[in-house]
Amino acid sequence: MKQVLFSLLKSMLGSLKDLLPIILVIGFFQAFVLQQPIPGFMDIISGTLFIVVGLTFFVYGLEMGLFPIGESIANAFTRKGSVTWLLIFSFLLGFGTTVAEPALIAVANEASKVAALEGMIENSSSAMQSYANGLRLTVAFSVGLAIVTGVLRILKGWSIQYMIMGGYILVVIMTAIAPREIIGIAYDSGGVTTSTITVPLVTALGVGLASSIKGRNPMTDGFGLIAFASLTPMIFVMVYGMII
Repeated sequence: MKQVLFSLLKSMLGSLKDLLPIILVIGFFQAFVLQQPIPGFMDIISGTLFIVVGLTFFVYGLEMGLFPIGESIANAFTRKGSVTWLLIFSFLLGFGTTVAEPALIAVANEASKVAALEGMIENSSSAMQSYANGLRLTVAFSVGLAIVTGVLRILKGWSIQYMIMGGYILVVIMTAIAPREIIGIAYDSGGVTTSTITVPLVTALGVGLASSIKGRNPMTDGFGLIAFASLTPMIFVMVYGMII
């Protein structure tokens, strides 16, 4: 119990240290540039404390649960020797974590509202919900394929540099032909997929897989899945925009 409390306290100090630059920047501009009192000061202080506590439990939970789970599953699949089940699991992991990503949900909902206001879709709740769901499922499907591609790269030992360069060349080509209204959303979709839920599990899967396969280096082969997860949504969302 004492060990757990000590670890939590250490994580809390780390969270406070991570947030300190943001607090200092905001405080400096408020006090010396804007020179105005901070509205709702006590609410902001309370909210900051909640952020520190929440971030502490989140990071501690990652270290205690998600990272070990991802690595243990990768080790188990390697021992089982079933590439098919590993690829199915990789796709479902990428799809499931992305669908549940809070940042993607927020961007999809906001994009549907703007699309309705601009006349791209019907200005009704059902049309906006359909647009947002379609966007989320498109991104989730693309991330699932991205994780499968990244796992195959680890298994086969393919060079990540050429795969990433080829992917971004395709992004540039798609940018030139896709509707301009969807381009910004597509680029943002590549960023919001790699957030609080997806990153820990996918990173743990890649490192665990590279550690379990003979001849693979966790440092050079275990990372890179997140890069694929950021790249493919841009392509697929632009295709989605061209279709609708």
